[in-house]
Amino acid sequence: MSKIVLIVLSLLILIGIVMLLSFKSNDIETPDYQVIKTLGEVEIRRYPKMVVAQTLLSSSSYKENSNKGFRTIANYIFGGNEANQKIAMTAPVVMNMGDSARMYFVMPKQYSLDKLPKPGSDEVQIVEEAEKTLAVIRYGGYSNDEKIASHGKELIDILKQNGIATKGSLMYMGYNAPWDAINRRNEVAVEVVFE
Repeated sequence: MSKIVLIVLSLLILIGIVMLLSFKSNDIETPDYQVIKTLGEVEIRRYPKMVVAQTLLSSSSYKENSNKGFRTIANYIFGGNEANQKIAMTAPVVMNMGDSARMYFVMPKQYSLDKLPKPGSDEVQIVEEAEKTLAVIRYGGYSNDEKIASHGKELIDILKQNGIATKGSLMYMGYNAPWDAINRRNEVAVEVVFE
């Protein structure tokens, strides 16, 4: 009987830790943006230019590339750079889903392009993303290729119905650590031509 009580207590403690970590991750820095317009579930957002650490991916498959891409860039911010400097994690992690698939982390606002340490790996590049206007649709839970495609289709359909032109490929934006079991935030976005 005491073994069962111990197991139940251990599980309750584990669930408590996971929930605490889930709520703590909401304090992670995210890029500033301005919501220009809302179309039901879709937000049209204006993002400023941002400095990012990026890596190129072999395909646009979330399943095949998300872990490798994440580890490559995470290594850079966890000290895999010429200065052995740790850089704070931000959200979202962005994955471009098109022919030139890539993943990037937005660097904290305190860093300009010339203030970041040089990556220790040739697979990581530090670049500046131009300001852009994105149409974004949000969903919860854990993500996969099917959910990204489904929400991407919904996004494109809403934009077409409203006569808004797009350019480029879909992007997946993930805001949570893998251990975040609740309040997960995923977004699919596409750049729009919007006046």
